[in-house]
Amino acid sequence: MDLFTDILIGVGLAMDASAVSMAGGTSRKKDGLIRAALLAALFFGAFQALMLFIGGVGGEGLKGVISGIDHWLAFGFLAIVGGKMILESLQPAEKRKVDLLDWRLLVFLALATSIDALGVGIGMAFIGNSLLQTAVVVGTITAAISFASVFVGNRYGHLFENKVEIAGGLVLILIGIKILADHLLAG
Repeated sequence: MDLFTDILIGVGLAMDASAVSMAGGTSRKKDGLIRAALLAALFFGAFQALMLFIGGVGGEGLKGVISGIDHWLAFGFLAIVGGKMILESLQPAEKRKVDLLDWRLLVFLALATSIDALGVGIGMAFIGNSLLQTAVVVGTITAAISFASVFVGNRYGHLFENKVEIAGGLVLILIGIKILADHLLAG
């Protein structure tokens, strides 16, 4: 696989992390914004790269172990996080937050948004490309997009108030549904 394809994979895998980062940016004041953006970039980028790499290394053996439930895991994580974002968007503004400075929440969100990278890694094990290169590219792109998305959410999120969080939550749920549907319809 070439670098251009790796970049496209990275952009595709980064979209759910971008939605979460944007929602986190809407709930941040100017203080701590750079730190929140750096943490989002670090957690989302690292988890995407790590999950892709783990999926690739696990390859055939891992696919056999989780192939029956991987789609349900991805759907479950994404639906829970997306539902939580939508429910929080309905709360008063002072209670509505995706706190990107809360490392426990970041770990959960990073895991939830990187389950699909695990599947991509598994698929890559069968085509024999450079797993390390792809993982680095995907992680770097996800980090850059997540970093920028925090600022976009902070700057323009007020124009849409809670609609950005609703949209981000719906995007996550739809990605989960797509993963589930793709697997169920293929099998």
